[in-house]
Amino acid sequence: MRLVLFTILFVSSLATSFAQTASKHPFTAADWSTLHSAEPQAISADGQTILYVVNHGAAKGPAQHEWWTIRPDGTHAQKLDLPADFHPEGFTRDALALYGAFKINNQMQFAVFALNGLSATATPQTAVFLPNGMEAAKASPNGARYAILANPRAHDPEEGVHTVVEPNETSLYVVNADGTQGQWWCPDLKMISGSPASLAWAGNSNSLAVLSSTPNLGYHAIHSFIDVCSASGARRVTEVPDSAQTIGWIDGGREIAFIGTTNHVLTPEHVWTVPAAGGVAVDRTPDLDATAIALKEDPHRRVWVQVNRGVRTEIDVFGDNMLTRKCEWADGFVNTLPVLSEYQGSTEQTVFAVEDPAHSANLAVPGPSGLQRITHEGDEEIAKLDLGTVQTVHWTSKEGIALEGIVTFPPGYTKGKQYPFLVLPHGGPEASDLLGLDPFSQIVAGMGYVVLQPEYRGSTGYGATFLEAIYQHFGDRAFRDVDSATDYAIAQGWANPKRLAIFGWSAGGFMTSWTVTQTNRYRAAVEGAGITDWASFIWTSDIQQFDYDDRWTDADPEPFRKFSAVDFADKVTTPLLILHGANDHRVPTFQGLEFYAILAARGKTARMVEYPGSPHFPTLWEQRIDVFREISDWLKKYNP
Repeated sequence: MRLVLFTILFVSSLATSFAQTASKHPFTAADWSTLHSAEPQAISADGQTILYVVNHGAAKGPAQHEWWTIRPDGTHAQKLDLPADFHPEGFTRDALALYGAFKINNQMQFAVFALNGLSATATPQTAVFLPNGMEAAKASPNGARYAILANPRAHDPEEGVHTVVEPNETSLYVVNADGTQGQWWCPDLKMISGSPASLAWAGNSNSLAVLSSTPNLGYHAIHSFIDVCSASGARRVTEVPDSAQTIGWIDGGREIAFIGTTNHVLTPEHVWTVPAAGGVAVDRTPDLDATAIALKEDPHRRVWVQVNRGVRTEIDVFGDNMLTRKCEWADGFVNTLPVLSEYQGSTEQTVFAVEDPAHSANLAVPGPSGLQRITHEGDEEIAKLDLGTVQTVHWTSKEGIALEGIVTFPPGYTKGKQYPFLVLPHGGPEASDLLGLDPFSQIVAGMGYVVLQPEYRGSTGYGATFLEAIYQHFGDRAFRDVDSATDYAIAQGWANPKRLAIFGWSAGGFMTSWTVTQTNRYRAAVEGAGITDWASFIWTSDIQQFDYDDRWTDADPEPFRKFSAVDFADKVTTPLLILHGANDHRVPTFQGLEFYAILAARGKTARMVEYPGSPHFPTLWEQRIDVFREISDWLKKYNP
């Protein structure tokens, strides 16, 4: 009887497990639209309350954002009933209110809302009205003031009738905590970065270190500037002859640290310091074989640095002119700098966002054995999915270049069997794919593909030399690295050499459009918002792009034609799908239209789809879903 009972229970358990597996399905664009994730925003001064945002999509419309609070032990999670147009940035010093940006008359203005009795119909207890609204805000260490970044120009009465083409301006407005005595500090500083990371309050709350740079329009070189700004004016600390980002005080206020560079592609990637009294900045991490992405200082005189090491990121502490690893996520990566209270005398509680291939971004706090998750957004949706297995892989190209990548296998992958294959070069290009839950890879893998994301030369995470190798060589060195990923996949027995495809967005879109002019090995290609004409792109993108090649396009256009797909359209034989936002200012829409028009006139197999109102990548979820509907149809038709 016991044996019969055991057999029944075993068979029942096996059947249940089988049914659960059978009920799962591959990751789709519709699943992406419902997937939840969480990111920390702020912590109260007593360290007991964490403010965080839960993000998710929808069947239609823009992404949704829900604001929650939770305790560091993961208990007492509570959804806040905030006004729809209020985006909180932090707690007030007493933690009785939230400050942030609130839409008033179609402009985001600084506002403070009391937490007690907060509701969707609440009105702010404090509001500051600026002529063009605000961009970001940061509380002083003593909680007595707020620094607000905003456009100082007078409001244009003809806005909506015309737009004057000129550099954007951002200056510093400082106001008391109760909204009184507001004034523009250091009005001559008009090109401050619009991020709060470009500001760092001094410990006495009477001045700030401010990072600004030359604007996109009117310059052919990027220079950055560090000033100490107070109510009495600005004092120039140093001029940085390259790009710089994120700033903080160190050594008790005697020095200022920032992320800077000397490489040609101008992507900040080392930790630099300069005496607060003024002087020449010094690279304090010259031998770093990774990429320092960002830094921040906290009220406890620590400087935290987010460091990208290949397909992982970790959090280090900078001190004594060196980096010391502090936090990492064993199965994935830490995707934010630590969030902690910005006020002096606050509790030393930190919270991070972590992600891995089996989980979307969630909150984690330090525990006895490292970081531990305290939220579980997305787990319910992921439990219903049959995700493809994800691995980090390494290979050496024919040129002898050591390369890394991330491979995603289709659900139910059988070792030794060849599958249709798609190489997915990332955007940036000065960026990297990270070991997380990547929707693009998982959606394509769900179509039955092996997907490989190569970290080509020009990617972050591998040191300055690897990063700088892309300068004037995006179309040859990076191209050969991406193509070597396909060679590797074939050599591993994953990829069917007769069923190869390529897809990329932005810089990855350039790589796609360029690749199909250089080889016919791919049966299908999809280019999203890609650069196809370098000479026009460099001057018309909304951010500086001449870091790829700072030669003058009008003096000698040949170097820019060298890697422009529009000049090699006659060589294209691969069916190409072009996807582009109709309101894209990063890679202007005509880049895709010009290439498509030439291909169509030459009788090539091509299709172009524009997304009305869309910026560089669609923000409306019905358009995002359509992107992958188009991709699926294209691959089925041309790489069956």
